[in-house]
Amino acid sequence: MKVREVMGGASIAVRPEATFTEMVDAMRRFKVGALTVIDADDRPVGVVADDDLLLKETDSGAYTGGVFDSHKRRQEHRKAAGGTARQIMTIPAIVVTRDTAVRDAARLMHRHRIKQLPVIDAVTGRIVGTVHQSDLLRVFSRPAGEIEREVAAVCDRLGVNPETMTVGVEAGVVALRGRIAFRSQIVRLVAAVREIDGVLDVENALTCRSDDLAPIPPFL
Repeated sequence: MKVREVMGGASIAVRPEATFTEMVDAMRRFKVGALTVIDADDRPVGVVADDDLLLKETDSGAYTGGVFDSHKRRQEHRKAAGGTARQIMTIPAIVVTRDTAVRDAARLMHRHRIKQLPVIDAVTGRIVGTVHQSDLLRVFSRPAGEIEREVAAVCDRLGVNPETMTVGVEAGVVALRGRIAFRSQIVRLVAAVREIDGVLDVENALTCRSDDLAPIPPFL
């Protein structure tokens, strides 16, 4: 499944010159937790999150500018002192395209601890929409039974005996355990299960009776 199938066509964005008050008003009016900052060509250049704006209130002013201050502390103080989107935003903007796999978008959100991603046109780089965490959760909330049936269909297609393994599904993660015939079947099975809609990741604990992928030593 691609981002184009779940994304929203609206984008709440501001220009780099947007003031602190304008950003707060935009977040309140549209009930969003982040704003994409776009340049004159509507290309994302950064993101301002509600946490960035809260630094205005929570920054203690204790920053000393010393060499022992962490990079994160220096960055937070810089944002707290800023008054425009350009000064406050986090760069670069993490973006996806319409053709990004939903699974990859979910992994980006998880890795960077963000709840939305600007969607850009792959050719022009211009913003064309937004995909939210809630959009992706609808995909990864498929009933476990549905995913298990698709895994069984994959096993049948690859000639894997499902009676020699167990399949567990929780929160979009598929756990595969058991012992099947060949190592090559494990490789193909794991790859195919990762492609099932609703699967975020695969925990592979399968073993094999025969390693048909082991290199054959040359005859001397």
